[in-house]
Amino acid sequence: MPLQKLLFNPGINKEGTAYTAEGGWFDGNLIRFRKGFPEKIGGWAKNTLNTYLGTARNLHAWVNLQGTKFLGIGTRLKLYIQEGDQFYDVTPLRLTTSAGDVTFAATNGSSTITATDTNHGAVAGDFVTFSGAATLGGLVTAAVLNQEYEVATVTSANAYTFTAKDTDGDTVTANASDSGNGGGSVVGAYQINIGLDTFVSGSGYGSGTWGGGTFGSVSALSASSQLRLWSIDNFGEDMVSCVRAGNVFYWDNSDTVSARAKALEDLSGANLPPTLGLQVLVSAVDRHVIVFGADPIELPTRTNVIDPLLIAWCDQANILEWEPKSTNTAGSLRLSSGSQIIGALRARQETLVWTDTALYSLQFIGPPYTFGVNLVNEGVGLIAPGAAINSPAGVFWMDRKGFYVYNGAVKNVPCLVHSYVFDDINEDQNFQFFGFLNRQFNEVGWFYNSSSSDLPDRYVTFNYSDGVWAIGELARTAWIDEGIENNPRAAGSVSGTHYIYNQELGNDADGSPMTNVYVESGDFDIGEGEDFQFIRRMIPDVKFTGTASSGQQINTVLKTRNYPGDSLTTQSTSAFTSSTSKIDLRARARQAVVRFESDDDADEASQLGVGFRVGGTRLDIRPNGRR
Repeated sequence: MPLQKLLFNPGINKEGTAYTAEGGWFDGNLIRFRKGFPEKIGGWAKNTLNTYLGTARNLHAWVNLQGTKFLGIGTRLKLYIQEGDQFYDVTPLRLTTSAGDVTFAATNGSSTITATDTNHGAVAGDFVTFSGAATLGGLVTAAVLNQEYEVATVTSANAYTFTAKDTDGDTVTANASDSGNGGGSVVGAYQINIGLDTFVSGSGYGSGTWGGGTFGSVSALSASSQLRLWSIDNFGEDMVSCVRAGNVFYWDNSDTVSARAKALEDLSGANLPPTLGLQVLVSAVDRHVIVFGADPIELPTRTNVIDPLLIAWCDQANILEWEPKSTNTAGSLRLSSGSQIIGALRARQETLVWTDTALYSLQFIGPPYTFGVNLVNEGVGLIAPGAAINSPAGVFWMDRKGFYVYNGAVKNVPCLVHSYVFDDINEDQNFQFFGFLNRQFNEVGWFYNSSSSDLPDRYVTFNYSDGVWAIGELARTAWIDEGIENNPRAAGSVSGTHYIYNQELGNDADGSPMTNVYVESGDFDIGEGEDFQFIRRMIPDVKFTGTASSGQQINTVLKTRNYPGDSLTTQSTSAFTSSTSKIDLRARARQAVVRFESDDDADEASQLGVGFRVGGTRLDIRPNGRR
């Protein structure tokens, strides 16, 4: 009888069973669909071997007038600007003491130094830089003390400890002669408090009634008591940033690249800028800096208490002026639906703003009101501040129960992996979820935490050109698409060390073979009625697309079962190369599954540079009776 040709429908379909997915693909990992056919995704490599501190949750790229490329990176611990291969720590300061406010005490035989500073305001993990210190008398010299330290423990409101180290980072142990206090000229420069790496329920809005009790107060929703999220944008050549539930900061390109960002209220000439906010964004055409969830103005000051539905903006092209006057365009407005602003995103001729229950459109309308707002949809919110992404096909976002697109109107995006995603999701950590765009392959997607993970470990993608979905396992915490650079870049880590990766680069995982790459079909009947069929030959159609000089290969797998409730039995796993013409088999069953996979051995050097694309597959099937 003739060979049976198998052309599976594009995309992963996991909404039903493996049998109801007949004619399509049921599972996959590190696979995308392009022009209807599955292929291995692109690889990745470290952008630079230099590292940064803390989990990165926001990346923003821009270029100054001299053509210098910058990448702003907001992490749990720091704020960085990457220029070239170097990461520059521009984390803002919250406090610089007067000379002599800080004193030290050391214990013989211990590397722990106790710092005394009244009302220091530090939390464990904060960073402080000391200057002006003198030697304690022995091994703890002035050079040891006058550098940046991480606070190890906070023993009281007036004291904390750190571990002494030399300028090479090696631990220094005090001896009996280390009995001084550092002299009378020690200055402590404290960086802003660090944030949490995971969301803690009850640490923010939702813990009470807004405007009453502790709800809405700095203690209920503060930058150091919740998941550390940054928003970053460029105001011309300069950078504006905001710690969610914290202050708004400004980095001036005219300073050295290592100069620290400053709070808006610390800028010379600033008039009533927000001191707290949930997100900052620059309106593209009219050049207003907009703060979402700002603290209101109550003349002559700001309240220093977040209003989670208030939107405030500065005078046009003037980040220093925030007081509304008849002579400027500064102002504010308050949304009415929802309990807090979750996120905002620039779109075509408008800024989209999501609360937890609604979507608004914010548009520049000019004086005297400057901005107008329209309710676009009520009942659909945003699952996380970073879960919306702008694409050539519209704005896509992830809600708590589905995916949506806005292109003049809000539409639900039918999803054939909906149950797979939302039935195994860590809802307690949903603020870590974020959307990404991969324009080269017409994809939008979302990284999210599976139910057992405290960090994003999975992704789901939607090809908006072909209308198909794919899934995979990959740990990333932030992403920026190509544009200023030729490849997308993403933030990830290896054993707690944090890197920026170039994505869609080659075919490998940072110099090693990419493992657990596969696509697997749904069950298909290999005959009609109750008769068994005998499969004796498989002819795959695979195109190798990798960069390996020779010897690219994948595995082709045939699995069978007789009834949908049976477990799959692997009948054959065979290596397939560009010179393989056919695979001989001996399999007897009613249903079958085909699978294409890369070699799982990451130490196998021959698997470097393997890329592949799967076309049609043919099976040589013969009748075999009912027994």
